[in-house]
Amino acid sequence: MAATDNDDSVDLAAVSRHRVLFRAVERRRNPKLRRGDITVTDEAAVKRATKAAALGNAMEWYDFGIYSYLAATLGKVFFPSGNDTAQLLSSFATFAVAFLVRPVGGMVLGPLGDRIGRKRILSLTMIMMAVGTFAIGLIPSHAAIGLWAPALLILFRLVQGFSTGGEYGGASTFIAEYAPDKRRGFFGSFLEFGTLAGYVGASGLVVILTSVLGEDQMLQWGWRVPFLVAAPLGFIGLYLRLKLDETPAFQKLEGGQAGAGEAADAVEASATGDLGKIFTRYWRPLLLCLALVAAYNITDYMLLSYMPTYLSDELGYGTNRGLLILLLVMVLQMCVLSRVGRLSDRFGRKPLLMTGMLGFLLLSVPAFLLIRQGDVVLITAGLLLMGLSLVAMLGTMSAALPAIFPTQVRYGSLSVAYNLSTSVFGGTTPLVITALISAFGTNLMPAYYATAAAAVGVVAVLCMKETANEPLAGSPPSVETEQEAAELVRAQSPLPKF
Repeated sequence: MAATDNDDSVDLAAVSRHRVLFRAVERRRNPKLRRGDITVTDEAAVKRATKAAALGNAMEWYDFGIYSYLAATLGKVFFPSGNDTAQLLSSFATFAVAFLVRPVGGMVLGPLGDRIGRKRILSLTMIMMAVGTFAIGLIPSHAAIGLWAPALLILFRLVQGFSTGGEYGGASTFIAEYAPDKRRGFFGSFLEFGTLAGYVGASGLVVILTSVLGEDQMLQWGWRVPFLVAAPLGFIGLYLRLKLDETPAFQKLEGGQAGAGEAADAVEASATGDLGKIFTRYWRPLLLCLALVAAYNITDYMLLSYMPTYLSDELGYGTNRGLLILLLVMVLQMCVLSRVGRLSDRFGRKPLLMTGMLGFLLLSVPAFLLIRQGDVVLITAGLLLMGLSLVAMLGTMSAALPAIFPTQVRYGSLSVAYNLSTSVFGGTTPLVITALISAFGTNLMPAYYATAAAAVGVVAVLCMKETANEPLAGSPPSVETEQEAAELVRAQSPLPKF
């Protein structure tokens, strides 16, 4: 009887898949756009989705920002006493460990998000990140428990890294699939607003604590406070995400309103597996995404994560003064970020991304020549040169990257590409730059590294297609009003090629 039930369930599943395929093929035979094909967005729902995704991203980067800004302190807390450079390298190596497991998280959580929904996986990543960060704040020091201290630190950094593997790909997919086609850049920019908010919160809290407590108290217990704050932030983010509905694009995909290609992919996935399909059928967009993310993340991590350590350890600048300058730069970036998103909707993703890449290509060395003069005005000017270049990418990338992949593999493909590239290039940036400075004896190495990354980015931007104001691949058009939908139908536009 059990075997019969199982056979029936398999047959029903097969019938369901073929029904989806049949409907898709019928729509291909009559390619005229119908009102039912078009998604009319609810602005209130789009804003809620954007807020929930951005808050989760803010928490992710708050967690990683806290670790990078406290790298020197954590090196003394968790690793044996000795050479300061060795402790710092050990701390940055542990920072990089979380990035080594990010691709694993992306390969597991990303395809799950394509199968069971974006909302469920994003809620799971929020819980894991909050637990991992909170737990770090409870670990005893190396002086108390010896080698168990760095071992536990690495364990919870791995938890953080695994959860982060499903965060950015899901959050950017979530906003992109909720937003109307003509405003995807604007709404997508708020995801990176969350990134900067996380860094600002982390740096601001570190500045306050180090100013109030002093070095001794920070080493004893003060460093724990920023990590323990993660628990309430995690509960707030989880609450917001659980209140959301699934994205309209995913709901339509589940309901069978997909193109023939997508339906065929759904049948194929059951046989070949999601990861196999991503690496075999979508390797070209995967490589493009890898190159874009590598260039973007090297410059991002260099400026927002590594720079305070560079100012203090390489130039002998006060830690708090360096953080305050960087804090000012990030606040200015936050003020213009949404405007950059609007510009990408108006002029396209490629012009804005190219502006950012060329900015780092041409201005990294001049910026670092200013920074290493040690004067507060010149340091601020140098950071602003790179900050303005970075904001052109920050305000555009979260709308550009999801559009590279079709709906049925978007979460998984983006998570895999983003985290592979971030693992190899982004998370290792502080460690690589510190080692290069030590090996070559010049504190201009960060500028050379950023310039090389930007050169790769320029080539990648030239190779990408313009996707502004276009429907997402694998999804029907998404508009803001019924009037826009009616105009599309009256124009009798053909269905987009999925």
